[in-house]
Amino acid sequence: MSRNWRISSFSGALLAAYFIPTWTTIALRIMISPIQGLYERPNVSMGLFASDHLHLAAVTTVRFAWLLALGRLTVVAFFAMFLVFMTRASIRKTGGCGETLGMALAVGSAISFASMVMASQVGEPEALRLHATELLMLLGTAIVLLVERPVESRTNVTSRELSLQQSQLPYNG
Repeated sequence: MSRNWRISSFSGALLAAYFIPTWTTIALRIMISPIQGLYERPNVSMGLFASDHLHLAAVTTVRFAWLLALGRLTVVAFFAMFLVFMTRASIRKTGGCGETLGMALAVGSAISFASMVMASQVGEPEALRLHATELLMLLGTAIVLLVERPVESRTNVTSRELSLQQSQLPYNG
């Protein structure tokens, strides 16, 4: 049983436990009330950057907020697919769920990095800490996913391993 779980799979499951409820709530608040949702704590840096530096009109700000909500829901969907794939032992053993985790990490890191840069530009230290923490969590799991060895396949037995296994069998001559 312990050989079925890889470090990246466990770390990805922990990240999914954080990002799915948190980012879903944030995205739903944006979808219900785009302007108010954009100026809440998790998105305030993007909202201030859009209004101060980009000088967006109200309708364009609403579209920007919906685009942000769509990006967050995309990350949530990839994490949810990753958890579904993790429930299947055959997929988990072969490491087949790494692609969905990688996509969630890539898109989530891009959103968190952009939010962090925007928070530093508008001078929001609390938002900067939040986005930096999320980015470090995502990058830490991405590094583990990249460094972790590929899954060893037991079907590819070399001829030398086969001859060693046959030499250890008792002779029934």
